[in-house]
Amino acid sequence: GIGSLWADPQPGGQALARLLGPNRATLLAGLDAPATTTDLAHRHGLAPSSVSAHLSVLRDAGLLRSRRDGLRVLYERTPLGTALAEGR
Repeated sequence: GIGSLWADPQPGGQALARLLGPNRATLLAGLDAPATTTDLAHRHGLAPSSVSAHLSVLRDAGLLRSRRDGLRVLYERTPLGTALAEGR
């Protein structure tokens, strides 16, 4: 049934990567705690501009939210983003 639509038979998030693309899937799955664009760029070996573009798409899709913390902008998953990242 449709309940297994997002189920990934193999570890590593292949279904999520096919849906979102590998970089967006990696960023979404890796946001277990709030992080900045720079943190995510260093963590995943991507250019900050590329990470920023991916985060904007994920935020516009309702999978992430951003909030200001002083001079920094932190990104975190929404409940929908968490459900998708965890395959629920």
